[in-house]
Amino acid sequence: MDIQEFKKIANQIRILVIKMVTEAKSGHPGGPLGLADIFTALYFKILNHDFKNPSKKDRDRLILSNAHVCAVRYAAMALSGYFPIEELMTFRRIGSRLQGHPSTHFLEGLESCGGSLGQGLSVGTGLALGARLQNQNHKIYVCMSDGECGEGMTWEAAQSASHYKLDNIIAFMDRNSIQIDGYTENVMKLEPLADKFRAFGWNVIVADGHDFSEIDSAFEYAKNRKGSPNMIIFKTILGKGVSFMENNVEWHGTPTSADQAHLAISELESIKIA
Repeated sequence: MDIQEFKKIANQIRILVIKMVTEAKSGHPGGPLGLADIFTALYFKILNHDFKNPSKKDRDRLILSNAHVCAVRYAAMALSGYFPIEELMTFRRIGSRLQGHPSTHFLEGLESCGGSLGQGLSVGTGLALGARLQNQNHKIYVCMSDGECGEGMTWEAAQSASHYKLDNIIAFMDRNSIQIDGYTENVMKLEPLADKFRAFGWNVIVADGHDFSEIDSAFEYAKNRKGSPNMIIFKTILGKGVSFMENNVEWHGTPTSADQAHLAISELESIKIA
């Protein structure tokens, strides 16, 4: 699959995300729009997974620590065959498999439940250590937000993963510099973020989260590197692809109205992918 195909899929994911949160009248559109390129790369190239056999033993594990962005994961899963695309419109309904925070109780193909921020890196660290003890070779991917780096649990996990030299864990961060209360550097200063993870013993890669070549190179490098856990800090734009949403704090957790959705989808559909 070439880069143009990846771009088309990512754009389709963004359109589906808008439709999902609009239909639900609830949800977080900004983060999913910013992560669409990364999740396209994951589900259509990087991850070892099989929608026909979601529980296969040697599959890679993907932990969604910032579980509120789950619309992007559901859209990527639907497009890669896990369930019908039409089911996305049940997002956040009572009884739906597609809950507002993912649950392994409802949907096969997920590796953890989500809700409280800051837990994902600890879950991933435990899974990575368990895989090593069982001589398993799959990778543990952890998607996390920048805002949750204000949680102490994140740094306890970072210290543990480094102590045990868990090079089978690849964490990646949605560094859009926005959280629900505002800009991260105003809420709780995080920088120098890369240096902090390096000081904890992690291999750190900084990449453009909207450039498929950089996304692919970052993941491939991390997959083959040995001796320490890996952190990819992806620079992303919240609300990517929709002009009135981009870098706008208000769109962290506000669903689009029908009129706003129409404008957003029209804008996304007008994007020319050469």
